[in-house]
Amino acid sequence: MRGRVSSWVPTGPAGSLPRVGDEPAVSTSDLVRWSEALSGIARTGLGFTQSLYEQERFEEVLKVAADIAAVAGHSHEPGPLVEEWMKIVGEGVAGYVTPKVAVGAVVGDDRGRILLVQRADSGVWLYPTGWADVGYSPAEVAVKEVAEETGIRCVPERVIAVLDGLRLGFTRIPLYSLVFGCRAVGGELTAHPLECADVGWFAEDELPSPIAGVERWKDVAFAAIRGEPVEVAFDAPREPVWRDVAD
Repeated sequence: MRGRVSSWVPTGPAGSLPRVGDEPAVSTSDLVRWSEALSGIARTGLGFTQSLYEQERFEEVLKVAADIAAVAGHSHEPGPLVEEWMKIVGEGVAGYVTPKVAVGAVVGDDRGRILLVQRADSGVWLYPTGWADVGYSPAEVAVKEVAEETGIRCVPERVIAVLDGLRLGFTRIPLYSLVFGCRAVGGELTAHPLECADVGWFAEDELPSPIAGVERWKDVAFAAIRGEPVEVAFDAPREPVWRDVAD
């Protein structure tokens, strides 16, 4: 069994989700979101409080969050996961836990093709994307990532998506993805020797495989490449967002 599981989290066999009939009572994505939310609240609290009593309470919340993560299939046991979280507790404002930010670039050329990279670690194709680095604006990160991963120079022209990675299920850590529509202006295709197995230009009907989440972004991406007006894609608020205000 994956360490202790708090009594208020009902479970079936070790590591499995609680079930109602043949269906899970909650989804894995729900458990991941709850775990990360509790972890963020607890680590932020530890960063601001000086009270030993409150520190103990926040550490207990971290243990509950780790139990939930274990049920959701996290690769770490609850104990080591709590230790990892404790190592990154900051102090004051620097310790306020927020989602990480990634920046993606949908780059089109004058033939209406999209620039894609094949990740060296997974073999999956996707548009260039990377972590937002300190000292750069989001648009500058897009330019930098495209140049580093593909050798292509580009100009960001508009934001086409602001996405929550946890909500969409393409990450298991709190992450916002900012996606820019860009135009190629030069350079030569050169795959990054460590990050990319391959790079290339692809027409809409000739996309490579396997390709990540293509059904979610293909239509908007190619509409942006053609210069058509597109609405910025974002995750609409849930009803209720977290819980009813009256609760």
